[in-house]
Amino acid sequence: MNTIISLMKRNYKLLLAVVILSVTLFAFKMKSASETDPDKDKLLLELLTFVIEKGHYDPAAIDDTFSKGVYKDYIQALDPSKRFFLQSDIDEFSKYELELDDELINKDLTFFTLSYERLMQRMKESQGLYKEILKSPFDFTIDESFNTDYEKAPYAKNEAELKERWRKQLKLTTLSSLTDKLKIQENKGKVSKDEVAIPGNPLEEEETAKVDEKETAADSKPKSFEELEKETRENTSKSLDEYFGFMKDLDRNDWFSVYINSITARFDPHTNYFAPEEKERFDVSISGTLEGIGARLQKKNDYTEISELISGGPAWRGKQLEAGDVIMKVAQGNGQPVDVVGMRLDDVVKKIKGPKGTEVRLTIKKVDGTIKVISIIRDIVEIEETYAKSSIVNKNGLKYGVIYLPKFYINFENKEGRDAGKDIALEVERLKQAKVDGIVLDVRDDGGGSLSTVVDIAGLFIEQGPIVQIKSAGRKKEVLYDRDKKIEWDGPLVIMVNSFSASASEILAAAIQDYKRGVIIGSKQTYGKGTVQNVIDLNQFVRSNELGDLGALKTTTQKFYRINGGSTQLEGVSSDVVMPDRYSYLKMGERDVENAMPWDKIDPADYSVWNNNSNFAKAILHSKQRIAANPQFKLIEENAKWIDTRSEENEYSLNIDKFKKAQSAIEEKAKKYKPIFDYKNDLKFTSLPYETEQMSKDNVLKEKRDRWHESLAKDIYVEEALNVLDDLQTKVSLNKTNKTPLPANKLKKEKLAKTN
Repeated sequence: MNTIISLMKRNYKLLLAVVILSVTLFAFKMKSASETDPDKDKLLLELLTFVIEKGHYDPAAIDDTFSKGVYKDYIQALDPSKRFFLQSDIDEFSKYELELDDELINKDLTFFTLSYERLMQRMKESQGLYKEILKSPFDFTIDESFNTDYEKAPYAKNEAELKERWRKQLKLTTLSSLTDKLKIQENKGKVSKDEVAIPGNPLEEEETAKVDEKETAADSKPKSFEELEKETRENTSKSLDEYFGFMKDLDRNDWFSVYINSITARFDPHTNYFAPEEKERFDVSISGTLEGIGARLQKKNDYTEISELISGGPAWRGKQLEAGDVIMKVAQGNGQPVDVVGMRLDDVVKKIKGPKGTEVRLTIKKVDGTIKVISIIRDIVEIEETYAKSSIVNKNGLKYGVIYLPKFYINFENKEGRDAGKDIALEVERLKQAKVDGIVLDVRDDGGGSLSTVVDIAGLFIEQGPIVQIKSAGRKKEVLYDRDKKIEWDGPLVIMVNSFSASASEILAAAIQDYKRGVIIGSKQTYGKGTVQNVIDLNQFVRSNELGDLGALKTTTQKFYRINGGSTQLEGVSSDVVMPDRYSYLKMGERDVENAMPWDKIDPADYSVWNNNSNFAKAILHSKQRIAANPQFKLIEENAKWIDTRSEENEYSLNIDKFKKAQSAIEEKAKKYKPIFDYKNDLKFTSLPYETEQMSKDNVLKEKRDRWHESLAKDIYVEEALNVLDDLQTKVSLNKTNKTPLPANKLKKEKLAKTN
């Protein structure tokens, strides 16, 4: 059982004990795997409902309302753009809308089997549709339109209506690409990529289109409209071939996972089922490590292609594999090679991955067409992008450090593995050695991770005290403390957040804010996820399981609260200084998710605010004044409002003249916001000495750091965070004697507190 916002040991044992009390429900010898899959599916349903009902923080009642929600989510997941099912299918399915709760309780698979078989049938029919439609040229002179608001669109009444929907969808896709090609050709390849807006995507109209320079050079002779139209249709057909090739790779188990997750989502948005492969990917994402060769793979028709080598991994060190190589066969050591052409990507990955120290032999078709057998010894691969990194910058005669934390990672299985708490402590120590005058900790887009690492990281910046409060259903709250009196960094501190900073990121920001230890700067509020999940291996409940790996369940077991007593659920953490961002008006937070758990509050913990920087309030005021007066921030705010209005525009003309006119208007408007992307500050960001030495030997790492430093030099948000550090500077010595002491009874209370 793994914890993602880590569940305390006592509650871990409680949940496990509750489940074990009834483990005999599933302690029977399973039927042979050679028998029907429905046996495994029924077992999964029984396990999931049992574990959720016993372990979930506040399980929903499995009734008709529950059934309606499952039905709605599942049908939408199967056919989100309504291009497969007919209204007659939906009419047939709707008979089960209020029956799914009963089917779940009785482990009845009737509805799933019906919907799965019908989807397979409709997908097969659709392949014939798009191939037929794309054989003939489109007439772009006809005055017709297509609405991309699929949620409000009705289902097609018959096959003729469905074919018409496919025709319009394909016509819009082709028209969008065709107008791009025409524009590039009209400008003879001299169009700056910053001047071409991508049509058809209301959220990214103002983004820049990519110009294929090789294609432009090769096509120096202008093509006719008819040639370009045919070329675009063929490209659309190839894209759909790849899409249906991917769909073909999905088997019944994959679709059953979709059904299960439509069930689990009714309990809350963060309760999910992980099929075995998904569980492995989750473990990799939370630990940042895997055992294998260190290569990212992608499917290209029937072939598996190397898309990227992970820096430092076995494949990268061997220098024989390269991006673009195609894997033809896989052998385990001296074993017989297995042909993997046409094999599912997940199955290819399974054959290549393996324990550290074992050998895998890959038969590779190189990019030059030659065939080569490459031997690789598997090893632990660390995914460097997962881990914390830091940079230094000089500003106004002062030196500052910027630490970026993409995830609160931890390796639950390996105590010697990477741990965000230890890594941030190390980065802080390195920055101290570099004699920085202030630190920015950037947790923008950080979706969370391990709770124990939050306590460790927050503890680096305070003397000691509570960091977060946690409550389980029907039990008293528990408080997690930083008990180490040592302060790793007592200087000026800024925490950067945005609307995608969630969970553990919010705990950190809330603790720093409640202590008034640093300034929180970023979006109006963070994501708003204030719940704790446990990942439970379902195989532990079955003896003599011959049906294979059952996967795992991630379920909500607790809620966490700020030390001031308020929940971060729904409301998130409000920034001390709000900076406009381009997506501030779009609905993307927990408060916008169906079935999100409610906000509430509990009693505050016993803590004292930080009291050693008289410039704190002034720094916040000055930052607000700068942002209000900054024309770049004003432009970002205006752009955000425009993006919000564009997101509501779903009707597109399929007449080429009207389409071009509409896109030209968008492009013209987008030019106004071009300075947002062209912005560059005068700051120079560099790596710390130890990393500079590594970069001299690792060109891949150097390229990644150069790109990061370049992005920092274009980041107005980082620039303002550094301005706040300027304002926080004080001549008062920031030493232990300046801090407000803990209340006299604090230590006594802490001794009595229940701990992690």
